[in-house]
Amino acid sequence: MIKHYFIAACAAVMSLSAFTAAAQGTTAAPSVDQQLVQRGEYLAKAGDCVACHTAKGGKPFAGGLAIATPIGTVYSSNITPDKEQGIGSYSEADFDQALRHGIRKDGASLYPAMPYPSYAKVKPADVKALYAYFMNGVQADPTPNRGVDITWPLSMRWPLSIWRKVFAPAVAVDGPEDNSPLVRGQYLVEGLGHCGACHTPRGVGMQEKALSNDSSAFLSGGVIDGYLANNLRGDARDGLGNWSEADIVAFLKTGRNSHSAAFGGMADVVANSTQYMTEQDLAAMATYLKSLKPVKEGTAALAYDDKTHQALRKGSDQSPGAMAFLNNCAACHRSSGKGYDETFPTLALSPTVNAENPASLIRIVLEGAEMPWTHKAPTQFAMPAFGSRLSDQEVADVVTFIRSSWGNQASSVSASDVAKVRKQVPEKKTVEAGSAPLAKQ
Repeated sequence: MIKHYFIAACAAVMSLSAFTAAAQGTTAAPSVDQQLVQRGEYLAKAGDCVACHTAKGGKPFAGGLAIATPIGTVYSSNITPDKEQGIGSYSEADFDQALRHGIRKDGASLYPAMPYPSYAKVKPADVKALYAYFMNGVQADPTPNRGVDITWPLSMRWPLSIWRKVFAPAVAVDGPEDNSPLVRGQYLVEGLGHCGACHTPRGVGMQEKALSNDSSAFLSGGVIDGYLANNLRGDARDGLGNWSEADIVAFLKTGRNSHSAAFGGMADVVANSTQYMTEQDLAAMATYLKSLKPVKEGTAALAYDDKTHQALRKGSDQSPGAMAFLNNCAACHRSSGKGYDETFPTLALSPTVNAENPASLIRIVLEGAEMPWTHKAPTQFAMPAFGSRLSDQEVADVVTFIRSSWGNQASSVSASDVAKVRKQVPEKKTVEAGSAPLAKQ
């Protein structure tokens, strides 16, 4: 009997101790501000963090995506809250140092493939929300980080400290809130959206030539992954001069409008980022983009010319470029060159077609393209790849034809131009010619 009482007493004491410890543990654990986490999730989408920090087929934010640079390949880091491989051991100050200053927790400088020169403009309050999200709203994953594929001595990181001091701006501080459309749009475009990382040309040090609208080089077009990231300034021929604010909002929300369709890296931006942004924020971005003056002031807008359309209908143009267009392109883009709104993009007066650098148009012909899936436009229309069907000369003929028809006024393209772009196209094409439907849902 005494033995039973003793066992019962011990059990009671152990239960009380466990309860007390649990209560103390619960009391000690900091509460999580779910509204702050949700705000951080929105900001992470606005910053498109998942696109670079997720390898193809990998876990979200677990890193491992290969990023080509002029000196070799770097791999995005694991930014899940895993304490060994991710950023689980980072304090908020450590997180801020990496995000806005380009400095890891161990003091090493990050490669500027991480767009911290743009993120320097992110306000501390938004950094706090992002930190809350990555620590409490992201699933920890132990995927190991990969080292860089850069040969020595270029792999040494100490020169990055000099690069950072020369080219990275001072970080933003919290100040009076100004949510007017122009100011909000500027904040999103120049900062969290880091649009300049792709759409601004680079200098000899691989720095963006401008980080704000203080220079006309800002958002005037840059080359990334073999594509030309279009001019986003007010130029009528190769920029956004003919786009309305509503056109820009539609493009960012759905990846398509009556002027163009998203391709290359921009398709990923729409799929992972801008489609999730509020209409108010997208409208603010559009307001800011439409405020940017043209790179080339006084350049007249192009006007549609129906001569090519009529010549193709009558069969009077027997040039190699015209024949290649009729045999491969006209079914979707039509002999008028106008395509079908929000389905098959227009080629007539297109900024991509009229860009001084024809790299994007050549690559799309070689590799094909696919529109992003979005909630508002779930049908993914696709263009097949013609790289295996057409020779370099045939691609040059059809691209030159497109760039000089329907009122387009862009320079001709040579077979050697095509050969250079072809070398950058992965062996596995985006959409194999004839093997994929024109649309999928």
